Amino acid sequence: QVHFVESGGGLVQPGGSLRPSCAASGFTFSSYAMSWYRQFPGKERELVAVISSAGTSTNYADSVTGRFTISRDNAKNTVYLQMNSLKPEDTAVYYCNFRLFDWGQGTQVTVSS
Repeated sequence: QVHFVESGGGLVQPGGSLRPSCAASGFTFSSYAMSWYRQFPGKERELVAVISSAGTSTNYADSVTGRFTISRDNAKNTVYLQMNSLKPEDTAVYYCNFRLFDWGQGTQVTVSS
């Protein structure tokens, strides 16, 4: 059974940093590209960042390029999202996944002064 546990969100001031993590189980983690998504209230989830199965290739949404970095540790079945220079418009619930169903509970990121 596929399972994701996202953690590491929180409340941070504009310009601050957070590093959410996502522990995955129930599938062969090292065989799949992994993504971080975020969801604003009342909106659909949007793709934030993708990392290849070996961690050698990454891609980012234009809105986070240069500020966010996705990484993974295949030995720990965990994917991370280093978030720097956070803006109020980054406030959302953040999720990880390798497909578009079986979502975890997500982790809330709130950027506010």
